[in-house]
Amino acid sequence: MRPSQDLSKVISPALLFDIDRINANLEAMVELVGGDPARLRPHIKTHKCSKILELQLERGIQCVKCATIAEAELAARTAVPDVLLAYPLVGPNASRFNQLRECYPEIRFSAVVDSHASLEALSIAGKPLSVYLDFDCGMHRTGISSSDSAVSLIEQIQQAKPLEFAGIHVYDGHIHDSAISDRKTAFDLSMSEVDRFVALLQRKGITVATVIAGGSPTFSNHAARALEFPTLWQCSPGTSVLWDHGYGSKFPELPFNPAASLLTRVVSRPTSTLACLDLGHKAVAAENPIEQRIHFPEFPELTFFSHSEEHLVVSLPERLPLSVGTELIGIPYHVCPTVALYDEAWIIRGGTITGNTWAIEGRGRRLTV
Repeated sequence: MRPSQDLSKVISPALLFDIDRINANLEAMVELVGGDPARLRPHIKTHKCSKILELQLERGIQCVKCATIAEAELAARTAVPDVLLAYPLVGPNASRFNQLRECYPEIRFSAVVDSHASLEALSIAGKPLSVYLDFDCGMHRTGISSSDSAVSLIEQIQQAKPLEFAGIHVYDGHIHDSAISDRKTAFDLSMSEVDRFVALLQRKGITVATVIAGGSPTFSNHAARALEFPTLWQCSPGTSVLWDHGYGSKFPELPFNPAASLLTRVVSRPTSTLACLDLGHKAVAAENPIEQRIHFPEFPELTFFSHSEEHLVVSLPERLPLSVGTELIGIPYHVCPTVALYDEAWIIRGGTITGNTWAIEGRGRRLTV
């Protein structure tokens, strides 16, 4: 992913976006769901960028999923017609969401609920809103796993006029098996819970119009369901737009390539076998073990010695010519929190740095609302 053009004027550390790869990833996403972009609701938490939202719209992707009100506002002001805020809304955030809806009445907003408290908070506005029940299919992070409790909450949604029960939201983020067969087994087990719940609702006369499901690791599995149930199933991957080394190494069969990279430079050579880079915790996601934070394709010999706020120290053979000032291009293991560390991304097109940057507008917690 190294650009062919001189990088001397690009400050480091820097985030780089390759437009050609982003476009190819978007095309692969649409192709996976049989060429129908209506079967997609990508999560924008990965890129948080209006320019990428515009690329999605150009491909007919009219729906998105968000994790924050700032992301939802970004989608609305980019004129995305259908915006789901897939995060429990409590306290002042429920009021902020209702305020956001007033600011953009032309946008079809929707929300998820898994408690009476969040349902009540959304009802206060007294305006129509599509609401999805958040169903726990095994991750045990948010959602309701008890069918009886879930049915009861859906009945409350139906009674809370003018709210509308729109369907079910499920996220199987606990499934990370690298082997395709193991992943499929875990997926089938998780979705069997969803199938039983949908069947229960049907027996009770409750219509499920849409199931919004999945992330990137199980995208191909959910895409198969979207083809089987074309008017019911909607896939919501996020990482697939930019991809990263973590998912690329675990799920090599998925048709995506890293479209985001990081520019870093050697700032010090404390010993003949150590080099210090300007790529600290504040420049690359650091929640993984130190050896699973950044991958340098051009320098596979590098190992990781230490990592702190503004410094990454790597170990290297004495023969490796990494002098002070040397530029390195790395692929983050976890792209989503890495992108959130930057205000902007430098743009690569045709293998060349264009000199333009794209703002990462949704990285903060608040835009205007």
